[in-house]
Amino acid sequence: MSRTAAGPEIERLIQLLGKLPGLGPRSARRAALHLLTRKDKLLEPLSDAMRLACERVTTCSVCGNVDTQDPCAICRDPRRDGATIVVVEDVSDLWALERSGAVSARYHVLGGTLSPLDGRGPEDLNLGTLADRAGAAEVREVILAVNATVEGQTTAHYVTDLLADADVKVTRLAHGVPVGGELDYLDDGTLAAAIRSRTTF
Repeated sequence: MSRTAAGPEIERLIQLLGKLPGLGPRSARRAALHLLTRKDKLLEPLSDAMRLACERVTTCSVCGNVDTQDPCAICRDPRRDGATIVVVEDVSDLWALERSGAVSARYHVLGGTLSPLDGRGPEDLNLGTLADRAGAAEVREVILAVNATVEGQTTAHYVTDLLADADVKVTRLAHGVPVGGELDYLDDGTLAAAIRSRTTF
């Protein structure tokens, strides 16, 4: 029988931290110890921030982003290109695109990908309003910014079929050699995608 040096409150904190992405049991223990030994500077402010986030953050009823207002700031921004909707798997992907500054469009967050093995079907994703949004008069293009995984590509094909009757152009992100990438370090799939997606120089 394994013994623990921590009380039930600390064990619960460790267990909850261990549910976060990228934190295994050891990392969760280190994070918990770090927080507990810095209660004034870290644990209490983090606790307050989490309480406020729990009370005030909501999911945008239009696009699926998270914000303290509904619709979210992106959906309410009149400077956004209303003719383009960028479809992403998760809010983290939306944030990544926003950090890049590469697009100033509207978004639609699916909330995951289709994965029969994991029991995730179309009814589990935020697909219901996508066809309606894509069918709006001002929308001209839907960009599928999903991951280049089997699940991501399956989802992309499903969305393409879903929007077949909408009068919009459906595009996807280019796949291939990243900026600054060296061919020798790329995997075979990335190289093959780069060859297929080649453009005129």
